[in-house]
Amino acid sequence: MWQSESLSPRALRTVIRQQNGGIRNTSGIAAGYQQANVVILHKSLANDFEAFCRANNSPLPLLYRSQCGEWSCPPLATGSDIRDDCPEYCVFENGVLVKKVPSLSSYTPQLQDMVTFYLGCSFGFEKALKAAGVPVRNVEQGKNVSMYKTTVPCIKAGRFYCPMVVSMRPVPQHKLETATQCTHAIPLAHGGPVHIGDPKLVGIHDLSQPDYGDPVEVCPGDVPVFWACGVTGAEAVQSCKSALAFTHSPGCMFLTDQKAETVSPVALKPAECPLTFCISQNPQHYSMASKRAVQQIQAIEELVVEDPGARGIRALFVQDELLKASLSLSHSSSVLITTGFPTHYMHNPPEETDGPPGTIAMAAMLQALDKEVVIVTDERALEMNRHIIRDAVEKGVIKTAVPVISFQSKGPESALHFLCRDGDPTKPRFDHLMAIERSGRAVDGNYYNMRGINIKHLVDPIDDLFITASVISGITTTGIGDGGNELGMGKVQAAVKAHMPNGSLIACNVAADFAITAGVSNWGGYAVACALYVLNLCPIHWRYLRRGLGLPPTPEQQSIWTACLPTVAKEEDVLRILVKYGIRSGKTANLGLEVDGLAFHPYHSDIVQRLRDLTL
Repeated sequence: MWQSESLSPRALRTVIRQQNGGIRNTSGIAAGYQQANVVILHKSLANDFEAFCRANNSPLPLLYRSQCGEWSCPPLATGSDIRDDCPEYCVFENGVLVKKVPSLSSYTPQLQDMVTFYLGCSFGFEKALKAAGVPVRNVEQGKNVSMYKTTVPCIKAGRFYCPMVVSMRPVPQHKLETATQCTHAIPLAHGGPVHIGDPKLVGIHDLSQPDYGDPVEVCPGDVPVFWACGVTGAEAVQSCKSALAFTHSPGCMFLTDQKAETVSPVALKPAECPLTFCISQNPQHYSMASKRAVQQIQAIEELVVEDPGARGIRALFVQDELLKASLSLSHSSSVLITTGFPTHYMHNPPEETDGPPGTIAMAAMLQALDKEVVIVTDERALEMNRHIIRDAVEKGVIKTAVPVISFQSKGPESALHFLCRDGDPTKPRFDHLMAIERSGRAVDGNYYNMRGINIKHLVDPIDDLFITASVISGITTTGIGDGGNELGMGKVQAAVKAHMPNGSLIACNVAADFAITAGVSNWGGYAVACALYVLNLCPIHWRYLRRGLGLPPTPEQQSIWTACLPTVAKEEDVLRILVKYGIRSGKTANLGLEVDGLAFHPYHSDIVQRLRDLTL
């Protein structure tokens, strides 16, 4: 009896041709060698399919395109014959799978007018996973890998369009980073994952029912990790409905003589080294960015937590909250932002200048990234905030007006109906709620400024939206604050009570998923805008965000994003608008901001400039 582990790929191809070696699929054999998905099409479709591969490189990394009627593939394997070198083939007629066969030799006349495409396969990185200590569950269980159709559309080219197919390997949570780094280093085997976490986020509803391959058991502590899959090529073949086409049968690959590229994770440069972060547990969702981008955002986070008022806000700081919040925002499609802290309760209007500039900076960047943005504020300040946004558009601080709405509680279901269509928690209108310098409800139900004055009569119950969102799958929340009495800062409530003046009284009792602490809340908003910019220029994050499909951002896109970054001049414009409507300086007065004269304190303008320097 032959031992697959001891045979070379060429010898294994010989065994496969003999059709008596019992090779049911090629997972776990020819370890360390590149395997290939196979698509065979009429020559008239070849150029379109190659364009489809180039546009969807992660599922369809092109290893070799044959000449018309060529059975061999000299760059990949010696003495090969594609008619017999896969354990099993699929035969398609007019886009319909009509049968599976062990050989294509009987189709030799038709193959004279056909072109073969060899595409990279994830089996090529399984040895690297094992070497790094990552268990490969399908191999352990003696099964073919699980493969699923997703709802992620590939980029169309000619007659080819289809949803992407992914393979799934369960990975222990503590090995996620190792798995992403190992596979990212092997792009011809599909590269790094395109999704980590809840399968429903890519349209897969039951892991026990794969569309191709075998169901693989997920062990306790494992996280589902999804890689782009070359079986996408079979879906594309079906979409074009050609008279005759062939593919390998899923899991029954062509074995090449080429070693799979391997790079030790420790050898990866910061720009090439992916790091993974959990950005949601409901649903479970991980994101990734390069080590360099992470370090850049951490530096931004450290800058904005500088404490100009020496109030001890460092005690509220939790590292990487800016990073995780920004990763979550990058994945979002619709963002609801709230601001407004009526600390000047004796004046009309009672708002302060901290909050609106940061809100507008975040909204501008989110709009540039094609996110839907809505602002919710107090009913009493609704028209004023609409005028502020209108004036900001006229000044060019933000490109497009943001809808400004209010929320009034009319009963226990009001927040649910506001957040979700028809009050259905499976249909949220927003996937991220942001609060920046927004009055937060204390444990006694009141709202306090830092001096301990109750301002509840000036505040609408927007906290209810954050409380309700905490139990709705798919909505993430973030709070930005500089004192601990702001909405969302309930996440650090214990630290507020222990370290802030009047902390036991004023501490917000409503927690957000992420709490960003800043010396001035506006700085936190600017930091979010800068972090989003950094992430979307990070090739690793950009690829993951787009499931490995499409091209890098264009120079035109990058130029638009750069124009949306915060500047001292933009903040001057926004402050001028706020003064126009009678809004007074709050804690920013401690920095010497002469709002009426717009004479900025050097420390404040220096922070804004240093933010840009860290970002660009």
